[in-house]
Amino acid sequence: MEVAALREVSPEFRRGSFTAVMGPSGSGKSTLLHCGAGLDRPTSGSVWVGGADLAGMSQAQLAVLRRDRVGVVFQSFNLVPSLTAEQNVLLPARLGRRRTERTRVREIFEQVGLTGRERRRPAELSGGQQQRVAIARALLSRPEVIFADEPTGALDRRTGKEVLALLREAVDQHGQTVVMVTHDPEAATWADRVLFLTDGRVVDELDRPSARQVTERLGGAVGQP
Repeated sequence: MEVAALREVSPEFRRGSFTAVMGPSGSGKSTLLHCGAGLDRPTSGSVWVGGADLAGMSQAQLAVLRRDRVGVVFQSFNLVPSLTAEQNVLLPARLGRRRTERTRVREIFEQVGLTGRERRRPAELSGGQQQRVAIARALLSRPEVIFADEPTGALDRRTGKEVLALLREAVDQHGQTVVMVTHDPEAATWADRVLFLTDGRVVDELDRPSARQVTERLGGAVGQP
C-alpha cells in the first residue's frame, strides 16, 4: 500500500524569516524538511530554493546546491569525531574545493560563540557547543535557507535556548532564512510563524504564538481528520 508522506503541501518561506514546523509523529515534518533541503526527491510537484527547482536536478546538482545554497542542522550534530571544530566547519567547502578566507572562519566562530575552541574535537566539546559547530558549518557559505531538524532535541533546556537564540540571531541580524522542525512548543515560540502538519497536510498556522497557543493548536491539529 502506498503512503503519501506529503499531500497538497505548498508553503512559502519568506527570505529572512524563521518558521517552525510541528505535528505528530508521521505527520510529514521531516519529509517536508528533507525535500526542501534536497535530501529527498518528491514523487510529484516541485521544490524551489530561490529560482532553482530541486525536483528536476540530478544528484550531482543537488549535492552542489546542498553545499553552496542550503544549510542543514541535525539533532545528532553529524560531526566527524576525528576532525577539529574548524575542520568540521570547513569540511563541505573543502570537499567542494572552495577556498574560505580566514576572516570568514574567524567571523563565523565569533558569531556562534566558539572563539578559542576551533582546535577542539567534538569529544572535547559539550553537546551545546557541538550543535554550535554544526550551525557554524551550516552558516559558513551564507546559504539561502537553513533547515534545522529538531536542533534542540538532544540538549537540556538551558542549552537548547542558547541554540534557539543563535538561530534567531541569524535571522534578525544576518538576514538568514530558517525552517525548523520541532516537537517543543517553547522552541516554536522563537519562530515568526508555526506550521502544523497532520497526515501530510498543513492544517493550521500561527504567527508569533505563545507556548500555550502552540500547545492548544497542536492538540487541535492532532485531532484533525
